[in-house]
Amino acid sequence: MRRSLFAASVVIVIACSVSHAQLKHKAPTVPIEVFQVLDLPLNIHEAVLEEKDSGYLIRCRMSNDSPSEIRGLRYSLTAIDGNGVSIPIANRLEGIALQVHNTNTFTFATPLRFKLETGSRFVLMLEQVSGADAIWEVIKAKDALDFYLKGDYSIQPSVMRVGNQVDAPLPLRVIY
Repeated sequence: MRRSLFAASVVIVIACSVSHAQLKHKAPTVPIEVFQVLDLPLNIHEAVLEEKDSGYLIRCRMSNDSPSEIRGLRYSLTAIDGNGVSIPIANRLEGIALQVHNTNTFTFATPLRFKLETGSRFVLMLEQVSGADAIWEVIKAKDALDFYLKGDYSIQPSVMRVGNQVDAPLPLRVIY
């Protein structure tokens, strides 16, 4: 009885120290505010900046509301310092593979290198989404983001949808 009690307490101590060590080594994260463009078929949730040795990586959950696979996106990341001045951080293209009506967590592989200032807030906005059949482009994305950063949340940008002539499957040709 005494040995089994001792063994159980050792197991509990080891489990607690392992879980404490895992929590201790978790990379610090900074939340990112997402400017959702409602007409885009891709929604971003739970966006954070993860600190790594090579810089900061963006990790977020994305959900695909389109009838085709999403293959890439272009985004803008902007910081707002404590004085309310907006500082562009990145405007990048990222390739992803998100199946139809699916949700997944992605970490963008390209590190962002900048100095993180205390009191800064970050805003992420999608500017373009590339699907297998179509490309959705936000019209005047920079202007809409500037209004949003200044606190005018009434401006909702419009989106233009065009056919994807590069990634779309070839139509079936019937030869008579």
